Amino acid sequence: MSRVSPCSNCGSTNQYRSRKPVSSGGGHAPVFLPGLGPWYSAEKFEIVVCGACGLTRFFARNEALEKLAGSEKWERI
Repeated sequence: MSRVSPCSNCGSTNQYRSRKPVSSGGGHAPVFLPGLGPWYSAEKFEIVVCGACGLTRFFARNEALEKLAGSEKWERI
């Protein structure tokens, strides 16, 4: 995960991370990390929220990052 503290919006070090990864979609919702999870489910995000200003950031897990360069569903820009 990228550096999360201090907050890039307000400078606070009061940061919170989700205890468990959260699904990046699927079912009736769009999939925000297509092709990076196992074939049977959507990949997951780690979420960080600033306790001072509420800025919320979603980070792909390392398992997803390892698949990114080789995925046909993503292109480098």
